[in-house]
Amino acid sequence: MKNKVILVSSDQLGSGDKDLGEGVLETFFTLLKQQEEKPAAIFLMQKGVLTLTEQSLVSVHLKELENAGVPVYACKTCVDYYGVEEQLIGGKISSMAHFIELATLHEVLTIS
Repeated sequence: MKNKVILVSSDQLGSGDKDLGEGVLETFFTLLKQQEEKPAAIFLMQKGVLTLTEQSLVSVHLKELENAGVPVYACKTCVDYYGVEEQLIGGKISSMAHFIELATLHEVLTIS
């Protein structure tokens, strides 16, 4: 996992029931933070930036991963589009150029 960047492009995992998708995404991050080997970074785009707000159950896990040394980045264009900059509980606002840089250095695992 240490050579991977996790790209989160949704506030749920899968395209079915929203509550189920949110729960499955939370389970993913719960288990990920328990792994000894952590990802190189997590990059949030599209509705994925919403997972870094207090309204998302995932935000607690992202903050814990960040505290464990995993950089968490939120796409600036997406943060601006959803108007959530003041609601982010952690992470750093970043750019698509930065994501491209991360993608050239690491394998990308997309969660959508």
